[in-house]
Amino acid sequence: MTAQVRIVLIDPSHPGNIGSVARAMKNMALSELALVRPRSFPHAEATALAAGANDILAAARVVSTVAEAIGDCGFIAGTTSRPRSYYWEFTTPRDVAGRLVSLPEDNRAALLFGSERYGLATDDLQYCNVLVRIPANPEYCSLNLAMSVQLLAYELFMAREQPRSRTQLELPLAQAADVEHFYAHLHQVLKEIDFEDRTGHLMERLRRLFNRAQLDRNELNIMRGILSAVQGRRAPSARRPRE
Repeated sequence: MTAQVRIVLIDPSHPGNIGSVARAMKNMALSELALVRPRSFPHAEATALAAGANDILAAARVVSTVAEAIGDCGFIAGTTSRPRSYYWEFTTPRDVAGRLVSLPEDNRAALLFGSERYGLATDDLQYCNVLVRIPANPEYCSLNLAMSVQLLAYELFMAREQPRSRTQLELPLAQAADVEHFYAHLHQVLKEIDFEDRTGHLMERLRRLFNRAQLDRNELNIMRGILSAVQGRRAPSARRPRE
């Protein structure tokens, strides 16, 4: 067995696309679907285009934020077709599928898909460990939502069928909700020690750094402990009057 993979659709505007995604998922043995702020769901068109994958629609979680959709996931990959900052790590559907199936089964992962019109918003990228680009004709690289899900789901299905090495983790990857608490703690400590943010993008860069590292639960606890120690050491000096 491998990690459980969740498909997350952010701001889907067409109910038929949700149904088509459910059908694509069932074809490739995926069952977890989360919908972030769907415009119309449940909807008869979604049921019609699911074509027998009604169980996936019935079990779909509807949430109001991306954080809610991925809170228990340790690995998050976002899909994009638009050019992004070169600071991000980009990979292919085949490569990310290999990474996902190498994770032990006690980990959860999420594949994020943005709205049909705009794709992933910049704010959604902050949760991602990697970004995935689907290779396509550069003169016409527009893929609809269900096609994108189908391609990644197919690569994941094929990767699960192939023998491969497994990643041996000391502990499961830290869940996204816990990672968010770490970022809030880190930001607080940086403010307390008056660390200068010269570019105005310090936390964005730090998030990318730690997202690439893919911290497990123990590593995250170590980092939180270091931050708490910094606060504890600084507390007595902070109370002393300045000369």
